Amino acid sequence: MKLDFSTPSCTDAFMLSAKNSTDSINESLREDERRNDEYWMKIALAEAYKAMQSDEIPVGAVLVKDNELVLKNHNQTNVLGNPLAHAEMLILQEIQKREKFLNGYTLYVTLEPCLMCSGAIILSRLSKLVFGAFDPKTGVCGSVYNVLTDRHFNHHPEIISGVKQEECGKVLKDFFRTKRWSVS
Repeated sequence: MKLDFSTPSCTDAFMLSAKNSTDSINESLREDERRNDEYWMKIALAEAYKAMQSDEIPVGAVLVKDNELVLKNHNQTNVLGNPLAHAEMLILQEIQKREKFLNGYTLYVTLEPCLMCSGAIILSRLSKLVFGAFDPKTGVCGSVYNVLTDRHFNHHPEIISGVKQEECGKVLKDFFRTKRWSVS
């Protein structure tokens, strides 16, 4: 079944809501704010809203080192025609052009990573993962399984979960609610 997103009723309102949310998040990011996990997750959320504006599943990610933004991106599976183009993978592939191992880096993601992304996190030796919403269907950093703490692997990044969990979950719920409405 093909989805029709041309109906102005819910799609236009949804996209306007996404744009307003992005503007709101950007306005709340002030230089004088202390750069903590919530600060970086707000930037990841802004990326998630960009994904939503492109009709992508709204997941955003940010890579930080020494409290400085290194890279940011969002899901682009539809735009790039690549089911592997998750926000985390796009960031990890880009940074791998410059650095093989990511010691000292922190990755902020609005949704708990899947097995593919978690495998890339292990192989890249990322120091720290911070995520917002849990994913009870495909999340493998605590929900379905926790591959990052599996003793069989040689690298175990620090994991912080639930940062801005409500906001990260809301953007996903709103996106899928709109998808259901546009089908009916």
